[in-house]
This record gives sequence, structure tokens and C-alpha cells, in this order.
Amino acid sequence: MSAQNSPSLSLVIPAYNEAAPDRLPASISQIADFVRQQSFPIEVIIVNNNSKDDTQRVIDEAAAEFPFIKPMFEAKQGKGAAVHTGMMAAQYEYVFICDADLSMTVEQVLKFLPPQHEPYDIAIASREGPGAKRVDEPPSRHFIGRVFNMIVRIFAVHGFQDTQCGFKCFRREIVHDICPYQTMQGWSFDVELLHIAQKRGYKIVDVPITWYYKNNSKIKPIRDSYHMFRDVLLIRWNSLRGKYKPQK
Repeated sequence: MSAQNSPSLSLVIPAYNEAAPDRLPASISQIADFVRQQSFPIEVIIVNNNSKDDTQRVIDEAAAEFPFIKPMFEAKQGKGAAVHTGMMAAQYEYVFICDADLSMTVEQVLKFLPPQHEPYDIAIASREGPGAKRVDEPPSRHFIGRVFNMIVRIFAVHGFQDTQCGFKCFRREIVHDICPYQTMQGWSFDVELLHIAQKRGYKIVDVPITWYYKNNSKIKPIRDSYHMFRDVLLIRWNSLRGKYKPQK
């Protein structure tokens, strides 16, 4: 990768009760291998979202071993709150949200960066369409996701077949324009950010990925689908009230 095209990357990982060996510790090991293989600057911001297990110890030990890991803490409960804290602290050109279980392998991050991808404002990982692949996902989970995506496309974010994959990349200046307007603290935060970005005319693209279903996912399909549906309607209502208009 030439110096002219070399990016810089901030990986933001929200972490709530992720201390199990096959969760955050395994992901940190894979991320460390990935970082060592790259020639461009990378920081890994891991935000402990008020965990009740040994997640903080895992993060602190990793930070002591790997200087590119930056530990943070967010007491306000919710993935959206943790991601917001990490994104606003990011220092590099591309800010990439990354689920702690790495259901998308970390090597696929390169698909989102130059020179492998054309310029954009926001790139969202897609598990739908040509080139995308879902591995081991139960049909019932897929069906619930498709129904929710239809609701999102009707009320909040138009034109994208997968807005809820937990991997998204933002140019840093876009983060500082839209994240101050974020109100959602839970799972629907990214729908809200995409809605704000779309209203402001930013270029959003999707990137097909291979995604691996993890049966220890923190999402509870029935309960969380209800909450996310409510949130999508609230996003639409907030938008109609002008809540997301840039402050003069």
C-alpha cells in the first residue's frame, strides 16, 4: 500500500460482559495479529459498557500488552452509548465500529479502506446481495432481520438491504457532524446515525461481507425487535420535529 493511499484506522469495540475466553480475549488476539500485519496507523478503542464480569481486567491486560489498545469506560448502559463514547474519542481518519465477537473477521476491514474501496462518507457491512454470505444463521433469525429491515427502509433509512450488521465505517469528520445529534443509547443507534447522515446528503455505500452467526449473541430477537421497532418510529418522529437539523 503506497503512502499516498495509506489510511489510518480507529477500531471501536463496545464491550458488555465479554470476558469469556471465546469472546473478547479471542477477538483481541485476532485483532493484534491483524494490526501487526498492517503498515498504516491503527488504534483499537475498547469501551467497557459497565460490565459485571471481568471485562475490564481483560481490557486492561490487553492494553498493557498492546500499546495500540486504548481502554475506555462508559457507565451509561447501552451499545449506542458505548459506541458514541468510542467514536468521539477516535483519532484517525476512518472510524470502524466492530462487534466484540468478530462475527465479521477482522481482515475484512480492509474491504472498507482505500485503495480497496472508493471514497465514501459511511460504509456499512452488508450480509445481503451479491458477494455477501451468511454462515450458520438460523432461518428464523434471518426472517426477523428481514422484517426489521423492511421497517427501517420504510421509516428511517432508504435503499439499503442491511442496516443492522454491527460493522460500519465512518470518515472521522462525519462522526463529529452526526454523532452529537445521537439520542438512541441501545441497539438502534446506528439506524439513527444513518438516518441523520442520509438527511444531510452524505454518501453511504454498502460493502458485502462474509458474516458468521454466533449463537451466544447478546441480541434477543423478540424482545429487541420490539424495542428497535419502537425506536425506529421515534427516530422518524424526532426527524419530523427537526431534532436532527444542524444547529446554527
